[in-house]
Amino acid sequence: MTLAIAIHGGAGTIRRAELTAERDAALRAGLASALDAGYAVLCAGGSALDAVTAAVVTLEDDPLFNAGRGAVFTLEGTQELEAAIMDGSTQAAGTVMGVKVAKNPIKLARRVMEATPHVTLGFAAADAFARAQGLECVPMDYYFTETRWQALQLEKARLAAGGRPDEAPADRKHGTVGAVALDGAGHLAAATSTGGMTAKWAGRIGDTPIIGAGTWADARCAVSCTGHGESFIRAAAAHDIAARISYAGQTAQAAAEALVHQTLTRLGGSGGVIVLDAQGRITMPFNSEGMYRAMLDGQGRREVAIYREENNSFSSR
Repeated sequence: MTLAIAIHGGAGTIRRAELTAERDAALRAGLASALDAGYAVLCAGGSALDAVTAAVVTLEDDPLFNAGRGAVFTLEGTQELEAAIMDGSTQAAGTVMGVKVAKNPIKLARRVMEATPHVTLGFAAADAFARAQGLECVPMDYYFTETRWQALQLEKARLAAGGRPDEAPADRKHGTVGAVALDGAGHLAAATSTGGMTAKWAGRIGDTPIIGAGTWADARCAVSCTGHGESFIRAAAAHDIAARISYAGQTAQAAAEALVHQTLTRLGGSGGVIVLDAQGRITMPFNSEGMYRAMLDGQGRREVAIYREENNSFSSR
């Protein structure tokens, strides 16, 4: 029985020179906690779907990551959350966007998948559905963190001085959490959650809740993306990786690296992906300075990393 899980906490990491030892340790502990939460589900005989949900919930609850409680602010000083989940065994999917009340948007996305005839709900309708389903809802100040608020002020000042939105520092331009898992039945699943981009326009939708762009799972692979969402949408990034595996016969590693280092680069996009195949092999390439990431693969290798030089079993160049 092969069990495997991989998670990410966003690409475009804080520069090493700006990261204190305490924050470095806290970020790694957060990643390890999410990894362990998901893997515990698998070890108990749980489904890949349950495992990715548990992992992403853990990251949504951690204010260090740009999802749930640590979400970034829009240009208007509000927060609009996005999430997606997909079951590789059935290709059922659920996504939400513009969420403002759900404590854990990934749980709301899963309820959309399981309790509605639709794939996606957004904004007021998504919030109303969260309340109707009895999911835990929170006031807007629950999501507030001083770090994200200050990032908004810095970005607004940069824009006011004539800076271009696409030239924002990487840690403001993108940040997402996600998980992919393979369970004992051989089923794959993927989940992704984000607050989006710092100082994004209200109503802007990124790649996370667009199935095939930021999230994908089928019988051959599960994919979760993190990066400059517009580029991932234009590349249909997550599905492109799956198509390369299914139709071109590429390995997950070759497919993911081609997407990250060729397609995204050509489009001017930065970020990374985590990909898990049906044999429990994990690849996690990125073209940014780093990517918060962790994995426990089918060979029992457990790794937690942030920067490029911590490559080890990960594929990133």
